[in-house]
Amino acid sequence: MRIVPLAFAATLTALPAAAQNLPPANSLPLSEVVAKVEKTQPVRVFTEIEWEDDGYWDFDFINTDNRRARIRIDPFSGEPWSRRR
Repeated sequence: MRIVPLAFAATLTALPAAAQNLPPANSLPLSEVVAKVEKTQPVRVFTEIEWEDDGYWDFDFINTDNRRARIRIDPFSGEPWSRRR
């Protein structure tokens, strides 16, 4: 079971109101993208999830080795994002 800090949970609920640009309507739900990242990355805890105007999700997390990590994720596939599509 993962424990999400309260401040982080509050940030997620405030995202739609604060976001100027939103992911495309036909992209995967954020919950599915998070689940894919958790399956493919050694995530201990997420520290930030942010939608980038360039068209990808930016995930910051602490990995199981207690190191900071970052991954960019494609909103349609849930796979690591590449500028080359």
